[in-house]
Amino acid sequence: MISLAQKYYFYSSEITTMLKLSGVIITFNEERNIERCLQSLVNVVDEIIVVDSYSTDNTKNICQKYNVAFIEQKFLGYIEQKNFALNQTTHNHVISLDGDEALSEELQTSIIELKNNWNFDGYYANRFNNFCGQWIKHSDWYPNRKLRVFDKTKAEWKGINPHDNVQFYDNKTKSGHLKGDILHWTYQTYSEFNNKTEHFSTIAAKAYYNKGKTAPIWKIVWNPTWAFFKSYVLRLGFLDGFNGFVICVQTANITFLKYSKLREIYKKEI
Repeated sequence: MISLAQKYYFYSSEITTMLKLSGVIITFNEERNIERCLQSLVNVVDEIIVVDSYSTDNTKNICQKYNVAFIEQKFLGYIEQKNFALNQTTHNHVISLDGDEALSEELQTSIIELKNNWNFDGYYANRFNNFCGQWIKHSDWYPNRKLRVFDKTKAEWKGINPHDNVQFYDNKTKSGHLKGDILHWTYQTYSEFNNKTEHFSTIAAKAYYNKGKTAPIWKIVWNPTWAFFKSYVLRLGFLDGFNGFVICVQTANITFLKYSKLREIYKKEI
């Protein structure tokens, strides 16, 4: 069956020359998700660049079934790796995804329409997260607006690892918002979530240290407390049931661990 996005692509390609788009993905051991990601891009973009950190699973073999440029690059850091991937593209207009993300059919159609009507420097889309088989509709996890469709001459990946995000170079740029969602398959078990929380908090603590951020006791107490209250109460995380509670607790936990580990780094430097 031909999807709505495919029908629109075939029809549009017959009547006009469209703007060229590059799809950009970074991967490491994404055999569980990467095919879904690629399938959502193949009828939308004009090239797909995959930058892989030497996966040890079946990621490479899956990618090579598709018409992609598969580049192996030692992991440079989340921000650095994604900017490296951007620099490999032929076209300036890009869609940047992680290997565990995919474009919904509605978002595919929205992006194809852009190829005839690109009016802004970049476009945001809502990211819809799947956690342990449940689509999370509240807390900090939805709408989780992300700038992922953009002109790479106007923006790049920035932030503090591992919390990377695309940012424009200056405030003179203009952005739009697309219909449809970036579908994101996050952690599929609680153990996986715990392990990643431990891993990401360590990366964040080191990044904070390199930027000269401090970890006084009040931050270790207040910041996690506020993080939980904001996500669980103000942003209605309780409406997602038990998994919503788990997510909000881990939101507080990763904040606690990040500042605790940052404080530990400073003590070791004394």
